[in-house]
Amino acid sequence: MRLMLSSNAQKRDHAEVRIKYDLDRKKWDISNHKRLMVAKSTISDAIRGSIPDCDTVTEYLKKVESQFTDSSKAYASTLIKKLFNEKYSGGGIREHILKMSNTASKLKSMDLGLKYEFMIHLGFASLPKEYKTFVVNYNMQPDKWDIEKLIAMCVQEEDRLKSL
Repeated sequence: MRLMLSSNAQKRDHAEVRIKYDLDRKKWDISNHKRLMVAKSTISDAIRGSIPDCDTVTEYLKKVESQFTDSSKAYASTLIKKLFNEKYSGGGIREHILKMSNTASKLKSMDLGLKYEFMIHLGFASLPKEYKTFVVNYNMQPDKWDIEKLIAMCVQEEDRLKSL
């Protein structure tokens, strides 16, 4: 008899745990469904059509990621070419250097980061011939600049050249 009472008490305790679990699971299911719909709605139709349906948003995002894993090398090559071929063509030197810096930061996230000193030289190499004297003056200085200093000095030189 005592064993039977104990079993009934366990069932009652288990029922409370089960109710809490069911409520939490329902909340999770609703949240997961909403996140899955948001993820799907932010992906273009062409990509969305190539990804099989999944039960969880985590699983769906992993499948999306796997679609692009192979193309990361091609993307890195594209970014490198863009960075090395970038030339300033007017419209604000600050924006030009920030654009180059942004491209370099994308490479950094792929473990292909460039040293700041190299980025400074790429920035100088992207400038037009009107900045030749400016570049020579930098090369003669013993101290090295960071991106912020490069931007500040290039903006100052841009203003000087506009005033001529």
